Amino acid sequence: MISPKEILTRYWGYSTFRAPQEAIISSVLNQKDTIALLPTGGGKSICFQIPTLVQDGLCLVVSPLIALMNDQVQQLKDRNIKALALTSKISQNELPTIFDNLQFGNYKFLYISPEKLQTTIVQERIRNLNIQLIAVDEAHCISEWGHDFRPSYLQIHNLRDHFPKIPIIALTGSATTKVLEDISVQLKLNEPDIYRKSFARDNLAFRVVEAEDKLFKVEQVLKRTNGVTIIYVNTRRKTIELSDQLNTLGYTSTYYHGGLLYDEKIKQFENWITEKTPIIVATNAFGMGIDKPNVRVVIHYDVPNSIENYMQEAGRAGRDGKKAYSVILKNDSDIYQTKERFQKSIPTIDFIKKVYLQLNQFYRIAYGELQEETFDFNLSEFCNLYKFPVVLTYNVLKTLHKDGIILLDENFDRKSTIHFIGTNKQVFDYYERKPSFEKLIKLILRTYGGVFEGPKPINLNYIAKTIGMPFSTLIGQLKQFEKDEIIAFYHANSNAQIRFLVPREDNRTINPFSRGIEKRNNLKLHKMKALIDFIQNDTICRNIQLLHYFNETNLEKCGHCDVCQESNKHPNVSAENIPDLILTLLSQKKEVSSKELVLQINAKEQDVIFSLQLLVEKNRIGLTSQNKFRILE
Repeated sequence: MISPKEILTRYWGYSTFRAPQEAIISSVLNQKDTIALLPTGGGKSICFQIPTLVQDGLCLVVSPLIALMNDQVQQLKDRNIKALALTSKISQNELPTIFDNLQFGNYKFLYISPEKLQTTIVQERIRNLNIQLIAVDEAHCISEWGHDFRPSYLQIHNLRDHFPKIPIIALTGSATTKVLEDISVQLKLNEPDIYRKSFARDNLAFRVVEAEDKLFKVEQVLKRTNGVTIIYVNTRRKTIELSDQLNTLGYTSTYYHGGLLYDEKIKQFENWITEKTPIIVATNAFGMGIDKPNVRVVIHYDVPNSIENYMQEAGRAGRDGKKAYSVILKNDSDIYQTKERFQKSIPTIDFIKKVYLQLNQFYRIAYGELQEETFDFNLSEFCNLYKFPVVLTYNVLKTLHKDGIILLDENFDRKSTIHFIGTNKQVFDYYERKPSFEKLIKLILRTYGGVFEGPKPINLNYIAKTIGMPFSTLIGQLKQFEKDEIIAFYHANSNAQIRFLVPREDNRTINPFSRGIEKRNNLKLHKMKALIDFIQNDTICRNIQLLHYFNETNLEKCGHCDVCQESNKHPNVSAENIPDLILTLLSQKKEVSSKELVLQINAKEQDVIFSLQLLVEKNRIGLTSQNKFRILE
């Protein structure tokens, strides 16, 4: 039998394993159930791919993300390894042929989502396959204490009933001790070997920085690090705006978010990976498959979603082992907005019941009826009709989907697109001839950059609301533009599709899930508070705080986070001496900005700002027309 190291060298070109990969592979080959907790970049996939290639048979990989499945399948195919992903894109009619190929075509890997795994035909055909290993990726999704709980994961344990003697390996990049315990119980693992790689990163410095002027702070960080950078923001619009601002300042950046078309995503990613644009501004959609070793800094321009998400995103820096930085920019407004956003995004049981009732009435489903039809669904139209807040309603739908009450299709974010195929002059001449269209054309051009370069996703509801135009009239005008060969327009007729999975019983439908929903809401509150505590706690080493969150016991000060740096600084300037130092600097330089004073005075930024305000109130200093401080005579 060929050895794991030979497989590693043959297919991956490496001669040695990272710790603890070799021990995990040995455990799997010894037919042991295994849990592997490896932080981002720890090489989780090799832990089930190599044992599969060493022996005969097929590995069944359960994974929650279609994009991740497709990416791993493509990587295997690039190495001439036969693999296939069974996603929702594959029709029922195709399944018999696919399973025949899997059974007789010498395939080594079958990737499947937990939802697809629940279908009857898939369960029946899987039993005929020569499965030698079951891998459950993102296994924290099985636990209600995990940061991305998915009820569909709770059904994976049925595989144990079908394949009682086949080893299972559960893999996750972030999990507390409680989550690991849940994984073992829910998957019915038999005394599993558990391997945990510490989250400690000696080369990664965690910094939380107070910043009222965030763009200025970003510039400071970029000047000091001068390397490949990821900047995370929390909205799609902000990715474009911040990237444009950085390019105006002389940096070379691009942007990435989930609303981009597939070809755009590939282009933006390639520009960054080849360092044509070494800075990328992105939402958390930028994550899957990123393994660039020389990322020098990851900046969180906005507060991350949770400590688990933060560790995954920050962990993309410094994988080459060289010095790297993770920087969170924050201010009081961020903390307030994070709490406010949480309150507005967590639906109560009463609101869930209300949305479910209106959803049934919207499609005229009778009490006690199970309607098996798949319905087109427009979120904005539904919310406008019943005066529901959009974000909260969307979260209700996701909750109903998670609890198996409805099925919400995976193309919820499908977007209409527009592409101006005429030149600037042709567009100008067009609305000169047809002035009634001028307002709409100018709004689109002002709102969406790059519409002359290629198809761009647009929010039709936002445009209709902003311009004060009925939705149907907007669609009519856009179709007229297309007919006049000014634009190419793709209209996504519905944002989503919905199918009801249980008969309508109104409150009685929701009641059995109420305790679980409330438990998940409380857990989200706990995670939000833990994140805010981490951001606001400037007395305990950041590394210690993070390791403690993940139940690690070997806690030592890192020496290079902002808390450790502050304690090592021993500033020469006490708070009461700052005003005198400001006056001295102003007497030497005449006019100085607040940013320059903060950089020159070895003290906390908030103390310098407070001293400036104090001196202004006492009429000792004033502001010039260039917003610089000077001494008043």
